[in-house]
Amino acid sequence: MQQEITILEDDQDIREICIYLFSSEGYRVKGFDTVAAFRESNTIPDLYLLDIRLPDGNGLEVCRKLKADPVSSRIPIMMMSAHLDASTVRTECDADAFIAKPFTLDQLLKRAAFLISVTKS
Repeated sequence: MQQEITILEDDQDIREICIYLFSSEGYRVKGFDTVAAFRESNTIPDLYLLDIRLPDGNGLEVCRKLKADPVSSRIPIMMMSAHLDASTVRTECDADAFIAKPFTLDQLLKRAAFLISVTKS
């Protein structure tokens, strides 16, 4: 079964690169540029990749809500930011991983694959 990644990233270039990257690796990918569009989707993927600073909200708050919801609480969440560090993110939400921008595509792929494999085993 094809695994799915949901991306919440307002920067169009980063979002499109991530969608292309994960799609080329065989993942189904859904990308959203706002919290509102993300919430309307009601998707249950194998991994959430969330930016922190968004035009209509905050990825940390999205993370907290996903982790508090029994339907999505076990789905791994990777946060990404150019403005915060991993320790700040850990204290603000219960994300499973953090990746600092700028990141290499290889780093992103490896962390995503690891998070998905850990929850599937």
